[in-house]
Amino acid sequence: APAPPPARHLFSDPAEIEALRGNLLAWYDKCKRDLPWRTLAATEPDADRRAYAVWVSEIMLQQTQVATVIDYYNRWMQKWPTLQALAQASLEEVNELWAGLGYYSRGKRLQEAARKVVSELDGRMPRMAEDLQKLLPGVGRYTAGAIASISYGQATGVVDGNVIRVLCRLRCIGADSSSPAVIDRLWDMANALVDRSRPGDFNQALMELGATVCVPKAPLCGECPVKQHCQARRRKLFGKPAPVPDVEDCGVGGCPLCPPATEPWDSSLGVTNFPRKAAKKQPRAARTATCVLERRGCHGALEYLIVQRPSSGLLAGLWEFPSLPLAQGLQEEKQREVLADHLQAWTGRPVAAGGLRLIGEVVHIFSHIHQTYVVYSLPLDGDVILDPALSPSRWVTEEEFHASAVSTAMKKVL
Repeated sequence: APAPPPARHLFSDPAEIEALRGNLLAWYDKCKRDLPWRTLAATEPDADRRAYAVWVSEIMLQQTQVATVIDYYNRWMQKWPTLQALAQASLEEVNELWAGLGYYSRGKRLQEAARKVVSELDGRMPRMAEDLQKLLPGVGRYTAGAIASISYGQATGVVDGNVIRVLCRLRCIGADSSSPAVIDRLWDMANALVDRSRPGDFNQALMELGATVCVPKAPLCGECPVKQHCQARRRKLFGKPAPVPDVEDCGVGGCPLCPPATEPWDSSLGVTNFPRKAAKKQPRAARTATCVLERRGCHGALEYLIVQRPSSGLLAGLWEFPSLPLAQGLQEEKQREVLADHLQAWTGRPVAAGGLRLIGEVVHIFSHIHQTYVVYSLPLDGDVILDPALSPSRWVTEEEFHASAVSTAMKKVL
């Protein structure tokens, strides 16, 4: 059986917990950022509408910076102010509004869940974190906890990247913070700490602390409202614990939350010794040939052919220029040939490889793929009849292209 965590890693003193809650909430009331979803959640009297507003913001904020999300969130809530309105939208509309925000499956799952609430749950959001997570697609443990605590007042904790960083520094947790065992302990701590009378505010305060003060690099320890509770700061100020641990300190080895013996405390890093993460897996490299087919429309404007991607997988349902994955090490002459063969299906006529004009390469980094697009262009004369048996396709002007559900990568290509 794994060794139990020593008491010094836990929050067990009721007086300390109460003091930490009070200090953190007082700081949040004074220093919190003015964000549109907070304003809406604070002023909307209907709990289900609050929950929808929080839900949309939390899904958008996954893997995306606050500054990027604000404009998308405001446009979304203006277009679909209620869950019922979203349920009636088309996936194409959702993808168009989401375009550029990345991780496109988030928008798709959000709409699927909205439709489920309307069709199967009588339009009523589940109110407990456990039910939110179980019943709504795309709602994980963190999102469920955020919705339940902020919108419905359930005294349940949340653990996201910011909370992980804060808790690991507060309690000197140096084991791999992405491991399931450590994550479970952090959830236990979050649930023990959450303020029972203001759970939503407390959870937002903890996340706000990680986002604005207890940041990954160069944290503002002097401004931290809970610095007197921070063991990492204490260790930075007073050095390593005594060689002989007291009854609440870790024993020698075997602690599931301490840093591994091979990674000792680095005094130059101070509190940023924590949290520690496993080495990040490098994204795989991929190359794709893509061709911008051009024609003159009936009014003389330049038009481009775009085609829709499959409904599952990377960038599901988005529109792109006709593209083809390339085998590694393929020579440029061979690239032209395979792309020309691929384009023949779209143009309905043979395409000469020599007629493809190489424009250059575009690099786009997805979370797990280092993608290089080898970009060609091909002007077409006369009309092109699109085969309805193929994937959906259409001709668009540049203005229509930017209004369509296209990825940031395709905008780079154009």
